Amino acid sequence: MRFCFLPLLLAASLASAADTPAPSKASTALPGVSLLPELVEIPALHRKRQIRLYLPPNYATSGKRYPVLYMHDAQNLFDDATAFAGEWKVDETLDALSKEGKLELIVVGIDNGGDKRITELNAWDNARFGQAEGKQYTDFIVNTLKPAIDAKYRTLPDRAHTAIMGSSMGGLASHYAIAQYPQVFSKAGVFSPAYWTATPSFDFMARHPLPKDARVYLLMGEKEGDSMVPDVQRMAQVVKKSGHPAKNTVLKIVPEQQHNEAFWSGELREALLWMFADQKVSR
Repeated sequence: MRFCFLPLLLAASLASAADTPAPSKASTALPGVSLLPELVEIPALHRKRQIRLYLPPNYATSGKRYPVLYMHDAQNLFDDATAFAGEWKVDETLDALSKEGKLELIVVGIDNGGDKRITELNAWDNARFGQAEGKQYTDFIVNTLKPAIDAKYRTLPDRAHTAIMGSSMGGLASHYAIAQYPQVFSKAGVFSPAYWTATPSFDFMARHPLPKDARVYLLMGEKEGDSMVPDVQRMAQVVKKSGHPAKNTVLKIVPEQQHNEAFWSGELREALLWMFADQKVSR
């Protein structure tokens, strides 16, 4: 698996905000999506990053405060014009859930760093890919980005209303984030996590049991690669042995599905409704 999955992983790592979308691609982002006007610096890495923001349809008129979901690889979340291989349709999914009265969220999407993605989203050094920058990247989300978002937008800033989600390296980064900062995040969407790039992650998660109320959604496609399914099953056992309640952990392995945005998009609604099952939509 490591060899058949590697080309896709590296290709995704090279997809960045600097890539020029094909002229034939029109934007598919809905009106609730916007770009923060200024790039935000990652202090410890001395890099700046574009942030893409989704606000619920009634944000401007409601006066309410909203839960917040932080997501990686923002180029792929809302818009085919910027996506590497199709978008997640986060905005379409959440607009529909809002209309149905089931869930309303603010989503803060962080653009990936192109050729830096594979190290920024990994908290553990890898002999093949380089020195880890995941701690600095996660610290940026917690100590720089979140305070700025909470100050400017009507968020519910407490951990009970704060979540993190991503796929592949972003899945790995999301699991690390909730374990490293359980006082900040209470929910993690861990889609197709690339645990194989970070073998120390299993011991780390064993040594950092989550609070009992934390919710972790582990998702994998059956055909993502030879070690991907065994790795996520192993991690699910690590979480279980740490004493985490079964009711607050999902392990979903979907037959026939592969490592791509179409798969993650199709699973997004179910994952969000489970992660935020305790959130009530007030009118």
